[in-house]
Amino acid sequence: MSITVVTAVSALSEAAVATALGTGRELRVVRRCPDVADLLAVAQAGRAQVAVISPDLQGMRRSVLADLRSSGVAIVGVFDPHDEAQERTLRQWAVSRLVGVHDPGALVRQVSEAAQRADPVLDPGLSDVDAEFAQMLGDGPTSPGSDHRISAATDITSSGSETSGACGDVLDSGAVAGGDSARTQGRIVAVWGAVGSPGRTTVAVNLAAELAAIGKTAMIVDADTYAACVGQLLALLDEAPGITAGMRLSEAGRLDVSALAAVAPIVTPGLRVLTGISRSVRWPEIREDALTEVLTTARELVDFVIVDCAAPIEEDEELSYDTLAPCRNAATLATLRAAQTVIVVGTADPVGLQRLVRALEDVRPVIAVEPTVVVTRVRSSAVGSSPRAKVTEALSRFAGVHDLVLVPEDREAVDAALLAGRTLSVSAPNSDAREAIRALASRVSGVDLLSRRSRLRSLRWVAGAR
Repeated sequence: MSITVVTAVSALSEAAVATALGTGRELRVVRRCPDVADLLAVAQAGRAQVAVISPDLQGMRRSVLADLRSSGVAIVGVFDPHDEAQERTLRQWAVSRLVGVHDPGALVRQVSEAAQRADPVLDPGLSDVDAEFAQMLGDGPTSPGSDHRISAATDITSSGSETSGACGDVLDSGAVAGGDSARTQGRIVAVWGAVGSPGRTTVAVNLAAELAAIGKTAMIVDADTYAACVGQLLALLDEAPGITAGMRLSEAGRLDVSALAAVAPIVTPGLRVLTGISRSVRWPEIREDALTEVLTTARELVDFVIVDCAAPIEEDEELSYDTLAPCRNAATLATLRAAQTVIVVGTADPVGLQRLVRALEDVRPVIAVEPTVVVTRVRSSAVGSSPRAKVTEALSRFAGVHDLVLVPEDREAVDAALLAGRTLSVSAPNSDAREAIRALASRVSGVDLLSRRSRLRSLRWVAGAR
């Protein structure tokens, strides 16, 4: 039985690849594609079992390979042995079968094996199986940066050149390469919640700030494809969204720790920000596989990757297309599946609590961990007297949640922080809302922190001892 093969390689490699494949008795080249559009059409029509691709073909990107895999086509990558960048790009695209373009015997063997075995891809759960990829990325601790206001980000042009923003805190390649190779990977923390405005972004931003304040390194990633606003909360310029720059780096196979550090500047010591899309119509730029790689790389850069997610998690969009197409909710779903910690945010009023109960029912089948529930704006005017007890009782009864974090209503402090473009730890360090999110940071990080009451008691004891 013959093995059907399709090729999509640059003109420089086409003759050598065609000649090599012609030596394989079981191989039948069904089409030599001049571009990626033709390649995807052949793959979606089910005409090929294996695709032989080269990274230097115009338009070849990570998302193209993801579409090939979704069509059930195995991938073999060919590269020029004299061009290290080509091999590195294929490895960053998670192509496991690589062969030099001038080695016909190896190419025939790889294609035959690819047709018989499933094509391995990156685990969407971001497990540690991709050890080779992690080693290739390199790792290293972040260096402390200045706390001055800076422009959010560096954009990556379509030609592949980098246009740096005003940030002098980017890790240079030497600092990354010289890091501790035994560094533990960071944790992904997804901050998600029901529809409406339960305070997801406020919790995400301030949680990241509190983690940085206790000596951890953190990155806040704005992956909201409907209403991204992390940049606005921190008074950052976001004409060049950091997340789209990260997507383009991933698509081009040029994403590593140094490159991600360049587009995720430090805004306060220990805290990096990857700003979100400036307009919701740009959501197709955030592809699931590229975002997965960005989060994987971020784990090599910081201790905690805090991801602000959009509320919708329906997958019905796929039913609207006859062919492969990007899905708007894929970014949220990919983040939730990848996260080691999932924080579900709701608000303390009759409508918000009902939405929270339903949201917990919807999200539990998607995630692999028990969610941490955070209820914001806890106040007696919305739920009656003893609001903390009533909210706790309601969620215990209707959602089976017995352990949650309650953030009291502190509108004045939150508004002041928003107006100043600062976090609560800076603009209102003694606010009740900040104290609750600080307790959340303690739970997420596992670091015991004294409450404000305990700190005041300690200060009085020290003063009395003197």
